[in-house]
Amino acid sequence: MFAAERRQLILEMVRANGAVSLRELARVVQTSEVTVRRDVRALEAEGLLDRRHGGAVLPGGFTRESGFPQKSHLATAEKTAIADLAAGLVEEGEAIVVGAGTTTQELARRLARVPGLTVVTNSLLVAQALAHANRVEVVMTGGTLRGSNYALVGSGAEQSLQGLRVSKAFLSGSGLTAERGLSTSNMLSASVDRALVQAAAEVVVLADHTKLGTDTMFQTVPTDLITRLVTDEPPAHDDRAATELQALADQGVQIAVAGAAGAPGGDPGPARERRREVPLPGPRRSQGPGPGLRSATLGEQPGTERARVADLRRR
Repeated sequence: MFAAERRQLILEMVRANGAVSLRELARVVQTSEVTVRRDVRALEAEGLLDRRHGGAVLPGGFTRESGFPQKSHLATAEKTAIADLAAGLVEEGEAIVVGAGTTTQELARRLARVPGLTVVTNSLLVAQALAHANRVEVVMTGGTLRGSNYALVGSGAEQSLQGLRVSKAFLSGSGLTAERGLSTSNMLSASVDRALVQAAAEVVVLADHTKLGTDTMFQTVPTDLITRLVTDEPPAHDDRAATELQALADQGVQIAVAGAAGAPGGDPGPARERRREVPLPGPRRSQGPGPGLRSATLGEQPGTERARVADLRRR
């Protein structure tokens, strides 16, 4: 494929999806990430897209939301590794809320094996993944169906969450920054996600590295309300993602990093789960009522993750 053809295809992918990782671009155009990075720089110089933390986004600073068909094929290995790690945070007999998204859908498939679980969700995809699970009760919100992500939104969804109290909320979104926290591109989705957060004692955000440092229009969870972030290992060259992780850790967010095996264009293979954490540096500025999140047994001494994130940033 000639350079002009590659760049046209890259541009079409970004326009269709709003944001695409370098890894995914390299897989689709069947070349190396180094070559794709060079193409992205050339397209950015022409004002056709913006480079952003290991990927490319639509120009203008704020990415738009992709539809489910596009999202479901992006960062699949990373989402699998994140879901594997996040499922370990859920205990038998818990009551939790799970928001809409392709990453939370992957989580739901793993939660089907947790007995005695009660899951409240506004996502048809999450409910479908749990529909045939033994000893898992699924409670759906009301609301209006939003076809682009198969989620229930609107006043009906928000009102059905009033008075609800659960141990954890698992949410995804379109972007995550230390400055604004989790955000999304749709106002109705953001409003329901805020209601889900209000129902939970702890908030767990699931976001792959391509969303780190990305800011979108509507804030859903401010940083000081995020208990934990579950993400994947940023590429070695992505020092900005590592910097964002460090900034989130400095604000008291516990960081759990999962590694995903695989190369562009190949079989991603099984997830290399590497559980690590950044311990909380003192009391949270804002923490909902209820017991604090217990520190998982992750085989790391305190401070190890902070040093690892700093090392990623230096690279």
